[in-house]
Amino acid sequence: MSDLSATFVRLHARLAPVPFVPEVRLHQADEPIGLWELTEGEFRSDQPPPFWAFAWAGGQALARYVLDEPAVVAGRRVLDLAAGSGLVGIAAARSGAAAVRAVEVDERAVAAVALNAAANGVPVTADLADVLDGDAGDAEVVLAGDVFYSEAMANRVLRFLLRAARGGARVLVGDPDRAFLPRRRFRQLASYPVPVSEALESVRVKQTTVWELDPAPPGAAG
Repeated sequence: MSDLSATFVRLHARLAPVPFVPEVRLHQADEPIGLWELTEGEFRSDQPPPFWAFAWAGGQALARYVLDEPAVVAGRRVLDLAAGSGLVGIAAARSGAAAVRAVEVDERAVAAVALNAAANGVPVTADLADVLDGDAGDAEVVLAGDVFYSEAMANRVLRFLLRAARGGARVLVGDPDRAFLPRRRFRQLASYPVPVSEALESVRVKQTTVWELDPAPPGAAG
């Protein structure tokens, strides 16, 4: 975590409880559009948008599920994929995961994960890495919140998650009915009405589902 990235996170996001997961506090932007516009110019080169500054619906639902069903992660090695703020990984650590690795391609997100984990008093390893063309390593559980927001991202993520599941990992996803979620690959575990930023989602509440990946091809015999 660079000092500059950590300073940026502290300057532009305030530590506050997550609406649907109040047990967890995150550095969150008070005014989403302003921060988005602030980083937009850099994004035209190589800086991603500030996804880390918001508690997205998929992550909130998945974190809620992990906290309510701690046996999913307790004693297991967990990978929080495209971690953003680190909300899901923090929930896994709070629920007794043996180890949590959060991966992100944005240096500021990595800083946010480290700061947020420290604020919640849990151990989470935050790595700057694009792992989607590789595998899940030694992870026994892979968690991914709100990762199917674009077609290109969805295709890469699905391939990665399928490799992880076929390698023996349990794969859970939180998704608020994004357009590119490959539903036929998943079975539903839970559904929640999750409060969200109206400035980002155009609604105040999004019904959000926690899914488990089925590594078998659609239509395969059980």
